Amino acid sequence: MKIIPLLITFAMSMNMSAQTLNKRQLHLATCAALEANGDLQRLRPAVKDALNNGVSVNELKEAFSQLYAYTGFPRSLNALGVLDKVLEEKNPNWVTGAEWQKPEVWDNAGAALKLGADVQTQLCGGKPFTYDFCPQNDYYLKSHLFGDIFAGKALSAADREIVTVAALSALEGVAPQLAAHKAGAVNMGNTKEQVDELCAFLSKNGLSKCDAATDAVAGQWPQGAPNVNYAKFFIGNSYLHQVKPVNLGADEKTVLPTANVTFEPGCRNNWHIHHGARQVLICVSGKGWYQEWGKKAIELKPGDVVDIPEGVKHWHGAQKDSWFQHLATHVEVPNTAPGKEANEWLEPVSDADYNQLSK
Repeated sequence: MKIIPLLITFAMSMNMSAQTLNKRQLHLATCAALEANGDLQRLRPAVKDALNNGVSVNELKEAFSQLYAYTGFPRSLNALGVLDKVLEEKNPNWVTGAEWQKPEVWDNAGAALKLGADVQTQLCGGKPFTYDFCPQNDYYLKSHLFGDIFAGKALSAADREIVTVAALSALEGVAPQLAAHKAGAVNMGNTKEQVDELCAFLSKNGLSKCDAATDAVAGQWPQGAPNVNYAKFFIGNSYLHQVKPVNLGADEKTVLPTANVTFEPGCRNNWHIHHGARQVLICVSGKGWYQEWGKKAIELKPGDVVDIPEGVKHWHGAQKDSWFQHLATHVEVPNTAPGKEANEWLEPVSDADYNQLSK
């Protein structure tokens, strides 16, 4: 086996035992993610679905207004414009929600600053945060974002963080902020399981552009459908998407069928052996494990390539706290009779052995 760091850049859901987020929260999250990536075409039907599933008009107004602080005024205003157009249909089943009222702290800068400092402290797990490097930004965060904006009554603090995590998940290059708000979402009243479920939901529905630093699926490779045909050879849920075959020769005769396999956190395949072919894994997102029989497991990260010799017993899958994706293909070894390439599936990787890897 060889692990080779890539020197080139590749054009880079989840079955929960119990759903802990309600439909209203998931529809709010969907609208927030679509607002963030500016997908107005998908946002319009998503807004209608949200209204049809218990999200009030004023909750959507509050969510889109809050998101200007994370995604910018243009996208916030565009989303509000979509909502305005949808409301022209005047569906009597849609709920307006509690009438908007101007927060009292808007007339008291000192009160807004104190409120914001208190909210930010709670968001950070009870530890006050002061951004001394840039005092003006520190003031904006406390007085405006966590003061003026969080003073609104249309959304709870827990729901505000669901909206924020969903929006940040849809953006590229904001991994530190996303990680902070995933923790903050728990501090503001959600459970870790709810936050994990939210990230899985966003990934499954093509709404996430998270990278491996956030322990979520990177969004550029499709997740695919549940891997039902091979489910009996996996612990946990995996997903399969057939990728356009890789052409290795100018004569177009050396073509490798390729699949993208996605593993949910903790998912791994059984020990197995490839007969008549080498297997090549190209890791594209998340964090994973690879292990050969009798050897220590090796951590995998995006950009690693694993060249697995024919006949070697091995397994691979996700780490316990991260989704994982790899491309997989097989290269026929010389002198293999046509049709003799085969996988030999063996025993599962036990929980005891797998859990030991995280210690």
